[in-house]
Amino acid sequence: MKTTVYIATSLDGFIARPNGDLDWLPGIGDADTGEDYGYQAFMDSVDVLVMGRGTYEIVCKFDPWPYGDKRVVVLSNTLTHLADDLPDTVELRTGTPVELVKALDQEGFRHAYIDGGKTIQGFLRARLIDELIITRIPVLIGAGIPLFGPLEEDVKLEHVQTRSYANGLVQSTYSVPGAHS
Repeated sequence: MKTTVYIATSLDGFIARPNGDLDWLPGIGDADTGEDYGYQAFMDSVDVLVMGRGTYEIVCKFDPWPYGDKRVVVLSNTLTHLADDLPDTVELRTGTPVELVKALDQEGFRHAYIDGGKTIQGFLRARLIDELIITRIPVLIGAGIPLFGPLEEDVKLEHVQTRSYANGLVQSTYSVPGAHS
């Protein structure tokens, strides 16, 4: 099963403010260009989304639920239940990233979207990320939740492509040689 990160960061490497707020992202509170930066095509390519508790607690407040009927797995060893008003395609699982990838692969999933800072970091440490699609937003927010955290060893990346947009966003795609697949 292929695993991909698709995420935006501030130019100083944060994915959210310290309180989890995403107000600095284009399209949140501001007029935007209408460009989706390849998001819909990416979402069409994945059959399951994996997020951790922190990301879940932010997106479960969105109205409407942003993932439609896409299968979503909330990976948490501390959360005991999910909100009652979520689609039936959303489920809570416990365990490690390795256990989850093995289970999802055995269930027939082919492409997982890995989302959320701590979840991404855990999957990277376990060498379970095949591809990173990182969109850098031209803003410095000074403090927040970092995309990357401590690693036991370097993770070498191979550059696949970079796109720049008129509004200053820069999106780079990297493959991760030697990942699990």
